[in-house]
Amino acid sequence: MPAPASVSASAPAHLDPRLLRAFLAVAEELHFTRAAVRLYVAQQALSRDIRRLERELGAELFVRTTRQVTLTADGERLVPYARRALQAQDDLLAAFGQARALLVDLNSPGLGTPRRVLHRARELAPEHELMARYESGLTGAAGEMAAGRLDASFGRFAGLDPALRAGLDHQPVRYEPMAILLPEDHPLAELDAVPLAALAGRTVYAGAGNPRTPEWTDLARRLFEGRGIELAAPAPLAVGDEEFQRIMAKTRTPILVVVDFPAMPSTVRRPLVDPVPLSPVSLVWRKGLVHPGFDALRRAAAELSAEEGWLHKPANGWIPAIDSATLGLHN
Repeated sequence: MPAPASVSASAPAHLDPRLLRAFLAVAEELHFTRAAVRLYVAQQALSRDIRRLERELGAELFVRTTRQVTLTADGERLVPYARRALQAQDDLLAAFGQARALLVDLNSPGLGTPRRVLHRARELAPEHELMARYESGLTGAAGEMAAGRLDASFGRFAGLDPALRAGLDHQPVRYEPMAILLPEDHPLAELDAVPLAALAGRTVYAGAGNPRTPEWTDLARRLFEGRGIELAAPAPLAVGDEEFQRIMAKTRTPILVVVDFPAMPSTVRRPLVDPVPLSPVSLVWRKGLVHPGFDALRRAAAELSAEEGWLHKPANGWIPAIDSATLGLHN
């Protein structure tokens, strides 16, 4: 008996659940842009997923015009099946996901951006355990993610070695303004903001020699290049806030930080200007990560980015060319 004209004679043996989620988002929003925002994906990627699902099912699911998007009869028929299939998957993942926490690296206990995202995610998904970890740098965390000992982290994705990036995915969260941490009696401490030109001829610490944070040292090197600012030589590797503060107090070297870096005794934090250097912070995770709390983490990052304007790049903002290319920005 021949198959109906709207259905493929050779049904697919497997359907990627991601395609069904894309379909339901468009079916419920009846708007590709709103559905893409809801799923944290580019509209082009969403359109590709819908076309792929239509090819695999051999059915047109939407009628698209310049004015509106509507479901076809086959689209209407697919909606309840897609909902049941995804609910079954969500129930299965929830049952197994409760066996362990989602392990999220915040780099350092005092950093505001990752902490705020994690706290929002906990509010969005109180039924799941999202546990903080502190690996001190994205490169260090990336190795743990690759080994399956950590699920997600935050940091400068473009600063990772390409071999590490290949096994990871990311979502931009914030272009975080950078600052300088100075001894409170430093000559520049009297300024409300420190122009980069005022650091010419000075030496600044940016984690050189720390095997967990080369992405941060690379960012500093790119910022200092051509500005006459010296990168401080590696200091003894300090583990823990107390030891780091002791070593930095001993060297009295200015430290490159971000604007919400936690206060340290006998220091002042001053924003950098002319231009405003930005640290591109992404939520980073292991490709293929499946956990019922992960969607809440991504949603939390997207919500806070939108509410706080974290992904607005000011006209006088500076981001390395390699980061702009990775993030799809235009310098």
